[in-house]
Amino acid sequence: MLFTDEDSLDDVFHAIKHELNRGSLDSRHPFRFVSLATQGEEGPDLRYVVLRKVDKEFNFYFFTDARSSKVSQLMKDGSIVLLFYHPGKRVQVKVSGEAEIHQQNELSRSFWPIVQGDSQKAYNSVMAPGTIVSDPEKAFQWPDEMNDQHFCLIKFTPVEIEGLQLNGLTHIRAQFKSTGNGNWSSVWLVP
Repeated sequence: MLFTDEDSLDDVFHAIKHELNRGSLDSRHPFRFVSLATQGEEGPDLRYVVLRKVDKEFNFYFFTDARSSKVSQLMKDGSIVLLFYHPGKRVQVKVSGEAEIHQQNELSRSFWPIVQGDSQKAYNSVMAPGTIVSDPEKAFQWPDEMNDQHFCLIKFTPVEIEGLQLNGLTHIRAQFKSTGNGNWSSVWLVP
């Protein structure tokens, strides 16, 4: 368990923040891969992304191809939800907030060096993500030189966090809302 009913809301918040930060640092941590929900043309859309960084101001960062559907969806509505689950600790963390798209700017370029070797191919395919192909092999086409033209950094600023600790019949749920300047209000919720 990540938290119990004997922990204070402040303790719960710090435990959740710690696990989220670990997810960005440890490639084997369950919070490394996170479900990202956006609003699509025909309703909600959901996919996994890799949590790349959590900064000191508690912003989250992940990478994508600028031609992906998630980017066009975020351009229309920057509100997103991230859903994390830790099976070992049996805890679910839902984080709602606002996304900013960074492409071909100082912030995105500061992250591009992290993308090494063949990993750069994920942002350099000749065809855009989601393009229909007659055969899967057709999707594996890349230019000779890799660059950051389609590399997109998503910066996510949380505004609300809910932690749900699963525990048989006595689940524990807490909610935290940003009040600005790094401050958060907190309440217990019925699970």
